Amino acid sequence: MSCVRKRGKSWNAQVRISGWRSFTKTFSKKSDAVRWSKDLENKLLSSSLPETNIKNLKLKDLLQRYAKEISPTHKGGESEIYRLNAISRSWLGDAEVINLTKYHFIQFREDRLKNVSSGTAKIELMLIKRVFKVSQKKWGYGIPNNSIEDIELPKSSKPRTRRLLEDEFPILIKNAATQRNKYIADIIEFAVETGMRRSEILSLKWDNVDLEKGIASLYNTKNGEDRHIPITKRAVRLLRGKTRTSDYLFPITANNLRLAWVRVKNKSNIGDLRFHDLRHEAISRFFEMGLSIPEVALISGHKDIRQLFRYTHLKPEDVIRKHSQFNKN
Repeated sequence: MSCVRKRGKSWNAQVRISGWRSFTKTFSKKSDAVRWSKDLENKLLSSSLPETNIKNLKLKDLLQRYAKEISPTHKGGESEIYRLNAISRSWLGDAEVINLTKYHFIQFREDRLKNVSSGTAKIELMLIKRVFKVSQKKWGYGIPNNSIEDIELPKSSKPRTRRLLEDEFPILIKNAATQRNKYIADIIEFAVETGMRRSEILSLKWDNVDLEKGIASLYNTKNGEDRHIPITKRAVRLLRGKTRTSDYLFPITANNLRLAWVRVKNKSNIGDLRFHDLRHEAISRFFEMGLSIPEVALISGHKDIRQLFRYTHLKPEDVIRKHSQFNKN
């Protein structure tokens, strides 16, 4: 169908035909806009559909193409591919794109909010949005309406402040040591010692670690900047005790780590702990060691030091012990 609207002093013509992308053009005269839209509408209706038509196309087809072509170029691409595969397996993945309405996405949102945090649901919906945009602009799929744009996204979750309880860390290490995955115990301990992200740990190579100086160099990090950070003596001893079998310190995939982590948590009966919480634990410990915010930022890679305030968890009694002048008369 075609539509002509007046926009200020101009006339905007739009043509939308199923199986084609949307066409728009601006004219100074209404008659020219009407003529152009009618001519184009007739031309498209009489032409064969492009190869990128959406007849019988399911959402999972777009999600899987995105996972194959686009996600591998992204930092954290493995996590993105995992989300895309999960959505593909859901009832929404089997829906035909031409039939999708905002109510499909509203139902998907409500279903997910029953099982995951609002932040996770928001990430998934934003990912689907990106898939639609790439499908239209890069791949040329003729999607008349991107109905996911019309729904309200869940609010972001509050930043987590979960720390390890007193007995949780030794339990995790003990149970990790019994796993078939021989790297998981060392990875857990290395994460708590260094505060590195999962992707940084898995991308770290032996050539990037100087055990004599106790320095690890991280390249192509999440914030786009290289980091050269000091690592603790415990982390150095852990690495010295490892046998080099690969260029990487821990030669496993993100998915293997995820599965091993879940098994360790289940065996330890710790259900509310995420792997990323180990980074929070490490950064909190750095502050407890007495490191300043700039020093911790050097290690953690935070560009905005305000993000580090949630890691401090300062207590008045700790301040009194550290600053004895508060006890003076």
